[in-house]
Formats: sequence, structure tokens, C-alpha cells
Amino acid sequence: MTDCQSLTSGALRGNFIALKSKKINAIKLTIAFFCSMIDTVFKNKLFRESEIVMKKSNKTIALIMAGLLGLSLTACGGSAQTETTAAGGETTAAAEADTTGAADGGETGAEAAEGEKAADGQTYTVGICQLVQHDALDAATKGFIDALTEELGDAVTFDEQNAQGDSNTCATIINGFVSADVDLILANATPALQAAQAGTNEIPILGTSVTEYGVALGIDDFNGTVGGNISGTSDLAPLEEQAAMLHELFPDAEKVGLLYCSAEANSQYQVDTVKAALEALGHTCEYYAFSDSNDLSSVATKASTECDALYVPTDNTVAANTEIVNNIFQPAKIPVVAGEENICAGCGVATLSISYYDLGVGTGKMAAKILTGEADISQMPIEYAPQFTKKYNKALCEDLGVQIPEDYVAIGE
Repeated sequence: MTDCQSLTSGALRGNFIALKSKKINAIKLTIAFFCSMIDTVFKNKLFRESEIVMKKSNKTIALIMAGLLGLSLTACGGSAQTETTAAGGETTAAAEADTTGAADGGETGAEAAEGEKAADGQTYTVGICQLVQHDALDAATKGFIDALTEELGDAVTFDEQNAQGDSNTCATIINGFVSADVDLILANATPALQAAQAGTNEIPILGTSVTEYGVALGIDDFNGTVGGNISGTSDLAPLEEQAAMLHELFPDAEKVGLLYCSAEANSQYQVDTVKAALEALGHTCEYYAFSDSNDLSSVATKASTECDALYVPTDNTVAANTEIVNNIFQPAKIPVVAGEENICAGCGVATLSISYYDLGVGTGKMAAKILTGEADISQMPIEYAPQFTKKYNKALCEDLGVQIPEDYVAIGE
């Protein structure tokens, strides 16, 4: 036997062993080997020297190639059947595991998906610009964070910032959010919303604790949908009903003062509406506008000497400084009807108010739909508080001798 024949014989034995294993990869390599061997066999001078050896080699190769073809077809069929069976087994096992988990009190598939909302790697950053720290706005921000966290879990992070009552600081905060390319901005209160509108027309903006969006954003003939990249929730209470409440409690109040910050467009809107309603009920009304917290005390003092009762809208500056108002009007025995519960708790006797926490929750649910692509913000109308409650400040009412009807609820009870 020549060296080439010895080499060929050894390689053949090795490849027949591979054929017996029916491994697809091994078969492919074996076929490639024999294809190369054909060329080698015909070109090798050693085989040209012996016609007999040549003929035997040709017959051997032909037999091997025929066997390889049949064997590869059999192996491929068996492999496909094995893979199909394995896939079916995995599907069955997964279904059984899901059913078993539910039966054992564990998570079902749906519950597991709920608990792993960030599993796909999608994360979101939400910038929160709150005008000032006071109970109403704080409650709205908390409701927003709680609701959005419940919807998206760890997939969402918050950059929460407070402008300390300064509109210019609102603009600075918003510009920072734009530079950071946050996924959504929450603008808590009208000046924050106005700064956000000026800062970007691309990042989705949701407002909350905003009374009237048409007024805040300078939209004529506002139809309830802002469009573009802005939507949100409104804290607008039924102003005519608030005027009716004041008339119900203090029908003999001849002059009613309207205390508000002239820098807040929505406060102006509210006092204008309430003034018209009170005058229709027979009261005389007077505006008492202050520019900021620095002149609140002097304006409030003037009002306390000229009025029989006072109305305060959902004004952020008053909300942050209720102690100043109360220290002036309680000693003067002048009752204050407030536009929302937290102002009432600080300086008022009664209010027809909403829950700012619930308002924030509604805003958070809107945000989840926007971030996940479930809703288009340009098509989302402004949402309003679902209910209003008559509430009163028990301690202050007792001090001023104000009789409250039975359908009012004491704040904090």
C-alpha cells in the first residue's frame, strides 16, 4: 500500500465513524472531505501509476458518496423531528410552569409582565417643574409620581425641581430639562406650564394644577385640546358654585373683596368669573391685587378694613402664604372663602374643592400612555377633576361663629 493509499484509508475509517454518529455538522465536513479527495485522487501521480488502484479507488469513492447521500437525508429528517419535538416540549413546559405558578399562588404570565415592565430595557426620565412648595402642588406632584411609578415601575426616574415661586427659575429648570433631553415634562402650576411652552415644542409637556389652559397659553377660542406637545389636567372648580357658596354662608355681606396675585393669569380669570356671579347675586365686589408675596400683607390689610367677606381663588402665592392672610383676617373677624382645600385649611372658613392628589394621579396616568405610545399627546384633551366637595375649617368657623350646613365636610376628618 502506498503512502497516499494509507492516508486515504485512515481518513476513510475516521469519516465512517463520523457517519455513524449521524451528526449533521460531522456529515457536512465528511462530504467536503470526499469532494476534495476526488480532485486529489485524480491529480495524484501515485494513482496514475496503477490503473487497478485507480479503478478500485473510483469504485470506493462512488460507494461512499452514495452512502453519504442516503445517510445525510436520514439524519436531516431525524434532526428536524428531534428539534420539532424539543420545541413542542419547551412550549408545553412553559405553559405547565405558568399554570403551576398560578395554581401555587405565584405570578401568572400577565402578573410577571406587570412586575418586569423594565425588562425590555426601555427607560424613561421625567422632569418635574413645580412652581412653589405648598400643600396643593405637593399633593399633585405626589399623585403624579405615585401613579406613573405604579404604571411603569423602575422603568421611570424623576428629576424633581422646585422654582421657589420664581417664574424665571421655572424657565431655567425647563431649559435644563430640554438640554438633558428628558422624555416628558410635568409643569405643576401655570407659570411652570408657560415656561415649558416657551422652552420646547418637541418634548411632551403635561400641566397640572392649571386652572384654564386657554388663558394660561394665550389660546383664543380654546376648545379643550391644546394640541402640539401639550396637554394635562385642570384644577378648575365650578366658580359660579363657589360664588353661590359664599352667598349661602354670608348673604348679608354687602362688599366682597377678591384677593389675588396679578402675576398669575389664572387667578385673574377666576376672580373675574366669581365677581360676575357675586354681582348677579346682589353683592358688590372689589379687586385687591398684589404683585408678589412682598406686598401681600399690605394689600390684605387694606382689604380687611373695607370688606365684609373675602374670596381667594386657587392662587399659588396665597397658597404659599396663608399664615399672612389668616393673621390679618381672623383677628378682624372677616370670613374668607377659598378656592381650594389647602388654602381653606390655612386661612379660610369654607371651600368647594378638589383633591389635588387625585388630580396628580390622573396626570400620571396620562403620562404613562404618552411614554408607552398608547396615546398621542396632540390628540389628548385637558382632563378635569372628577368631583368636588364642600369642606370647612372647623376651628376657624367656631372662632368666627360661622354656622355651617350639614352637607359640608370638616377638613381633616
